Amino acid sequence: MARQIKRTKIGICVVASNAIGWAMVLIGLGSAAKAETWDVVLPIFEERCVACHSGEFAPLALRLETYEVLMSGSENGPVVLPGDAAGSPLIARVEGRAEPRMPLDGPPFLDDAQIALLRGWVDAGAPGPSKPTELPLPTEDPLADGIVTYPEVRRIFGQRCIECHSDNGKYETPPEALRLDTLADILRGGDRIAVIPGNPVASELIRRVRGLSDPRMPLDGPPWLEETDIALLEAWIEGGARDAEGAPAPIPVGGRVRLRGTLSAPNAVDGAEFATHAETEIRDPVQQGDRVELRARIAADGTLMAERLRAR
Repeated sequence: MARQIKRTKIGICVVASNAIGWAMVLIGLGSAAKAETWDVVLPIFEERCVACHSGEFAPLALRLETYEVLMSGSENGPVVLPGDAAGSPLIARVEGRAEPRMPLDGPPFLDDAQIALLRGWVDAGAPGPSKPTELPLPTEDPLADGIVTYPEVRRIFGQRCIECHSDNGKYETPPEALRLDTLADILRGGDRIAVIPGNPVASELIRRVRGLSDPRMPLDGPPWLEETDIALLEAWIEGGARDAEGAPAPIPVGGRVRLRGTLSAPNAVDGAEFATHAETEIRDPVQQGDRVELRARIAADGTLMAERLRAR
């Protein structure tokens, strides 16, 4: 049965907030007038929006790096109607009056104080900055220091994945129960493990974005992920799928894995090595070059312990 779609394609995407930054913003509010300026609402876009809504893959072409691109709107038209907060699509999304509610990886969504700031700014005519401003975007090469952390790959998930793979996405439930909106969800996996720290070639996430497994992801491609983004994800997983502090993720011992691809060696599927044991079920005679399906469990050292291998 076809999966039921519950929501329209996203137009505004927001990412994890920074509580400390918001405390500073709220402390600085000395009068209602300040809530009507661009300088006060700027941190909302910086902390909750720009990681997804920037660059050529911004959802629905809605970019938020500058006041000018925000006011130019998305493929569907303006998202801010100066003087009319109630009628502005941006406000409707953050309040949950239009679906999907933003931030797409919420809850948590914007709190009442943050929404009030945005409403006050729009109702005041959505004034711009006194001089041109541009939100700061990462400019350093995340591979330069040899260590890739989750914040350096989070943009990829926000721009190309969580539209489908989140509880607040376009489907009633995320496909294959795989949620990709937080690091914990990514590491937890769904019906099967999607990321094996230290082993990108065996990680379903990499196999899908490279097209080694069907369907290739993101599902709305082409365009697929750029090679630079795929390489960044591979480096992140190879380095242990490190969190924001640089700590590597634990091996998901006992986690289930399913690889469908080409038997590239007697003990490897598309280069992803596995080990057999006395209880491994080999249903069909297979040889190198055959299309196969491997079902396995992850051992404590990250080895794929084959449970079943069959022709496909």
